[in-house]
Amino acid sequence: MPLDADAQAFMDRIGDGPAFHELGVDVARALSTEMRTMAGPDVYEVEDRNLSSSDGDVKVRIYTPDGDGPFPVLVLIHGGGFTIGSTDSIDGHARRFCYHVECVVVSVDYQLSPEAKFPVALEECYAAAKWVAEHADEIDADGSRIVVCGESTGGNLAAATALLARDRGGPDLVGQVLIVPFLDQKFESASWEENAAYPPPRETMEWFLGNYLNSADEANSPYASPLRAEDLSGLPRTLVITAEGDPMRDDGETYADRLAAAGVEVELERFGGMVHLFYLLAGILPKGDQAAKKVQAFLHEMFENGKGA
Repeated sequence: MPLDADAQAFMDRIGDGPAFHELGVDVARALSTEMRTMAGPDVYEVEDRNLSSSDGDVKVRIYTPDGDGPFPVLVLIHGGGFTIGSTDSIDGHARRFCYHVECVVVSVDYQLSPEAKFPVALEECYAAAKWVAEHADEIDADGSRIVVCGESTGGNLAAATALLARDRGGPDLVGQVLIVPFLDQKFESASWEENAAYPPPRETMEWFLGNYLNSADEANSPYASPLRAEDLSGLPRTLVITAEGDPMRDDGETYADRLAAAGVEVELERFGGMVHLFYLLAGILPKGDQAAKKVQAFLHEMFENGKGA
């Protein structure tokens, strides 16, 4: 599949360096720290905070817009194969959401694997969403208007958080945004072969999973592989963004189709000629900017529709 000219130029620029699974955890983390997304605008307040609750302690970074609240809330979950990445790595995106959507952004700094195995990261993301619903007044937020959002493995955690919220009776979410999500840990869809030449290589994802899961059997859990959930009814309105050249493309699109079949209101958009990383490259790739604006528009609508609910 030919790439968009901008995406191909980016791929040519980065060349054929070693993949993350060839570097090891420490080097991969150091490299990912240097690969932060572009800077975002200044916002009224940014605070690193430790949320303490009966569900455990969770580190987050909270972004608050200027103006009079209470503001709706975006619970933002970074990607990185459960192994790398941090609130720093998506700081620019968090700031843009806060500024342009005028929402509080709670960016979850969950514990990474292999030090913390499944389901630690997921439970921390869920605990953050639950804390927001129960303590919204502490952050000038509206706990009735919460959306969870994640990219790549962050999309996995966001989807699984929405499943947990449904299955545990709350918190109620008004939406979920799944961006190039990693939703099935079995690598069975056709796009894994069709897009094998484009990142991330299957070997890297298998390495990430070896870090994250305690055993291969856990890949069958819907909280590890949301696509394997038997019942997708009762989930909030969903936006799924996929990239044509992404090995994870088909799983994201199948999830969108299954959500729609289960009666969930779903919007799916595939960005032609793009690779898995394109969304994080907003400011470099024009279609990355387009995807970011698509998410912002979706959030505006979700938060407006959820007002007074």
